[in-house]
Amino acid sequence: MTQGHTAPEAAPSAAEVKSIEEQLLAAAAEGNAEEVSRLIELEADVDFQDEEGVSPLMRAAEGGHTAVMAALLQAGAPWNAQDSSGYCAGEYAMGSGQQEAVDMLLDFAVQAELVLGALHRRMQVGSPSFSAAANSDYLTQKLVYRGEQLLDADGEAVMMGWERPLMLRHAEVICPNAHHKHQEEEAVAAQVVESIEAMAVTEAAKAEAGPSSQAAAAASAAAGSKRRKGGHVVNVGFGLGIVDTAIQTHSPDRHTIIEAHPDVLEHMTRTGWADKPGVRILRGRWQDVLPELLAEAPYDGIFFDTYGEYYEEMREFHMHLPRLLARDGVYSFFNGLASDNIFFHMVYCRLISLELASKGLHTEYTPLAVGELGDEVWQGVRNKYWTFETYFLPEVRHEAQLESVAEGEGEGEEE
Repeated sequence: MTQGHTAPEAAPSAAEVKSIEEQLLAAAAEGNAEEVSRLIELEADVDFQDEEGVSPLMRAAEGGHTAVMAALLQAGAPWNAQDSSGYCAGEYAMGSGQQEAVDMLLDFAVQAELVLGALHRRMQVGSPSFSAAANSDYLTQKLVYRGEQLLDADGEAVMMGWERPLMLRHAEVICPNAHHKHQEEEAVAAQVVESIEAMAVTEAAKAEAGPSSQAAAAASAAAGSKRRKGGHVVNVGFGLGIVDTAIQTHSPDRHTIIEAHPDVLEHMTRTGWADKPGVRILRGRWQDVLPELLAEAPYDGIFFDTYGEYYEEMREFHMHLPRLLARDGVYSFFNGLASDNIFFHMVYCRLISLELASKGLHTEYTPLAVGELGDEVWQGVRNKYWTFETYFLPEVRHEAQLESVAEGEGEGEEE
């Protein structure tokens, strides 16, 4: 080698040269929005996932790089792609505490699903849907009751006993008498507090109040103890009968049950449901008995929990809710959509809320602890259908009811 000359640098090996997609992944992780935009213009594949299934959007979400996320989403990066462990970009953001990134992905996902859902429905006009076919297959399968399990022919659980605490709460939410019971308990508690406070009042003050005040208090207590009617409650999907048994404990005036599967109907007959006072069984899919259901609408409480159907069927049922639900009624449903991915589950919760809001209905979700369901719970079942330790129980009411309450509060303030 001649003195004063340096050897040329060795060319990088093929392994060291990063592809344009690997560069995109690195730039997204760093939050380099300018570089990400440049690589997108060079037609880098925004769908790219490395050997572990990690995508540029996941890395950007993990770092909370919202500008990078916006560029990737606009370029067509799928919000619902999952890595090799089943985690999506939303979960990457949640895991690193990036709330702004979580909100951005939620908003984008819901809007995307609204658009895709509308497009899908337009394309399906006049043709049977996949979910309708799946429901038809389910109705022809042999079901087996095995203790606290109801299984289909493939060993999949239709319903299980671990749901009992959730079903009890659903029944409380939709049954008028359950609401009245809570109100009465609150009224009794308030009266106890008032009695304790009254003990501190002097005898002179009591005398000054006079007998008319005591009579008014007695009348108020009597009015609070009156029990209002139990209303007409509907359940769509009997299953193990847990929620219907719970509904019966709240003494509804009328109780309608819709069930389509012949094996479940036979079980209901065998266990005496057809003979219970006030109980009406409508045999068939809810779509088949809708005319009968509408004929006696509105209903004070409605619960929806079908098997073998998908979100589109629930959405179709929701289209009829404004006519089915009484003005002061409550609707609820088993909230089990996307129960193996918490972010997808959140998207469905938001999507349902928005679509119900477009029909003048307001949705609230109450978190209930489920805890960890061990392997012993799923023994004899082909697949787990629930993985979360928290259940978000939905309560749906007419918006007008909330508005009237707000108006009433405003009037009180003006006085």
